[in-house]
Amino acid sequence: MDRDAILFANEAFYRAFAERNFPAMEELWARSHPVACIHPGWGPLSGRKEVMASWEAILQHPSQPTVACLSPEAFILGDTAYVICFEEVAGSYLLATNIFVRQGSVWRMVHHQAGPIAGPAPVIAGSPGSAPN
Repeated sequence: MDRDAILFANEAFYRAFAERNFPAMEELWARSHPVACIHPGWGPLSGRKEVMASWEAILQHPSQPTVACLSPEAFILGDTAYVICFEEVAGSYLLATNIFVRQGSVWRMVHHQAGPIAGPAPVIAGSPGSAPN
């Protein structure tokens, strides 16, 4: 059940990203825990104000490409969890880690980091050219 809730929170993050929905993005991030973010090519951002300002700028940028989450896998450590997934951005792939904490009955994001993958594009389960499970 927790795994489904974590994957749902992760999906909500990428939906807010794809829809450029800053209020939804802001709602996903924790308010009572420290937060941090490392966007591809950026230095580390810490603190809710700095992290939210970065997301507002990204989501308002008119040429921001669509980002899709592929092959998310959740790992649970009590009231903390993380998701590792691939991000497809304009035909290229990044590897991302999203960390969540439980606040009451809801999982909130405390960290997002995405960066390029060295080597060839990953084989994504269910995509053309991938091996059957």
